[in-house]
Formats: sequence, structure tokens, C-alpha cells
Amino acid sequence: MSSNRIGRINEEIQRELSDQLRRLKDPRVSQVGMVSITRVDTTGDLRYARIYVSVLDKSQEKDVLKGLKSASGFLRRELGRALQLRYTPELQFIGDDSIQHGAHILEVLRQVERADEARGGPETEE
Repeated sequence: MSSNRIGRINEEIQRELSDQLRRLKDPRVSQVGMVSITRVDTTGDLRYARIYVSVLDKSQEKDVLKGLKSASGFLRRELGRALQLRYTPELQFIGDDSIQHGAHILEVLRQVERADEARGGPETEE
């Protein structure tokens, strides 16, 4: 199976699950601020899909992951109906802190920039 096909399937799974999350009634997921699916990695045989989830409020991430695990059977059935694949992958939800990590790196860069400005700007040789 080509990696291009798997990439398209990953995108479709991400799009469909993002749509399903908005309609999910589990309060551990629906009553949390913002829950985003950041990435999907599907195995080549389409048996398993790792779903990386980012939660705005990190203190609620464990509860959100428990809610998603609890709803994984429902989400898998809905995914199977929507995508009409021969095999609907088993969903594994994993917390993703890449957005938070990126925000931390951006803040460190801003601190360095402010420190440079306080010293009179970067030294340039001409």
C-alpha cells in the first residue's frame, strides 16, 4: 500500500473524527474547552490508528483521553460508516503536547529577542 494512500486515509480519519468530536455527548469530552486532533498515524494494514489529541486545558487531558477511549467503539463504527473502508482501524488515543511545546519555544525566542533589544540590539559587522 503506498504511503500516499495512507496519508490520504490519515487526513480523512482526522477530518471525520474532528467532526464526530463536536457531536460526542460524553461530558469528559464535550464540556472541555478545546479538543483538537493534531495528527493521525495509521498502520499500513489499516488495523490500528493512533490518534494524537491536544487539549487546551492540560489539567483535563487525562479525563478527555478516558472519555475518548470509552467512546472509541462508537467513534470507530461512525468512522466505518463514513469512510467505507474494508477494515476500520482500532482507535488508540494519545495525548499530544506539541502545541504546548511550540508555544514554549516561541516564548523562549521572545525572551532572547527582548534580551537582545535591552543590550542595544544584535551586533552587526559591516
